[in-house]
Amino acid sequence: MKNAILFLFLIGTTALSAQSISKNALGIRVGDNDGFGGEISYQRYLQENNRLEFDLGWRDSDNVEAFKLVGLYQWVMPIDGGFHWYVGAGGGVGSFDAGENDGAFALIAGDIGIEYDFEIPLLISLDMRPEIGFNDDYSDDLDLDIALGLRYQF
Repeated sequence: MKNAILFLFLIGTTALSAQSISKNALGIRVGDNDGFGGEISYQRYLQENNRLEFDLGWRDSDNVEAFKLVGLYQWVMPIDGGFHWYVGAGGGVGSFDAGENDGAFALIAGDIGIEYDFEIPLLISLDMRPEIGFNDDYSDDLDLDIALGLRYQF
């Protein structure tokens, strides 16, 4: 019983001490999913602890060049000070060129990461984004994208 009361107290304390996330953030996200690549990243505030993230990016590896657009719904939770952790889910579409094979693909994605919100309008993040692709010629399995993000908040 004491554990249940303590658990409810901690959840309530976290909810009451929730920090506001920025209304908008625009920047870059650099990762390593299927080759090195970068993304232009935009985040949009929805509610106290929820936001949308849209990433338009490219990937370049030995065999494939690809462009993709990914959209994620994220839940953001405070840790301490300017630190937050977040988790999200979404999907995307893209196109690829693999020599003689080229085409389009779809994907579903998850997202989990940590970020630090500086006192200046700067946000830095590190996250992991597992993606499941739907195209045999490009990707039909689980890819793990680990990326570093740097965004300007406004």
